[in-house]
Amino acid sequence: MAWRVVEHGDRRWNVTLAAERRANSSEWRLVFSFRSAEPEQRTLWATYPLSSASKAALFAQADQLSAATLAAFLAEQLE
Repeated sequence: MAWRVVEHGDRRWNVTLAAERRANSSEWRLVFSFRSAEPEQRTLWATYPLSSASKAALFAQADQLSAATLAAFLAEQLE
């Protein structure tokens, strides 16, 4: 299930989020999955420049991101 849906160009993208923590690190990093709603189902994974020592705090910060911010981040990743 999509966490959010954003528009970029003429496509709709379903956005899901995850948190990852690398070995020997106390910081969680935010990762987005952008999946095209088009039939070819293109998927793009990208790490967002946001981290926190708390996974819950990281997700709370992600909730504050606007659809426009997510669409702009997606556009950067597609370049």
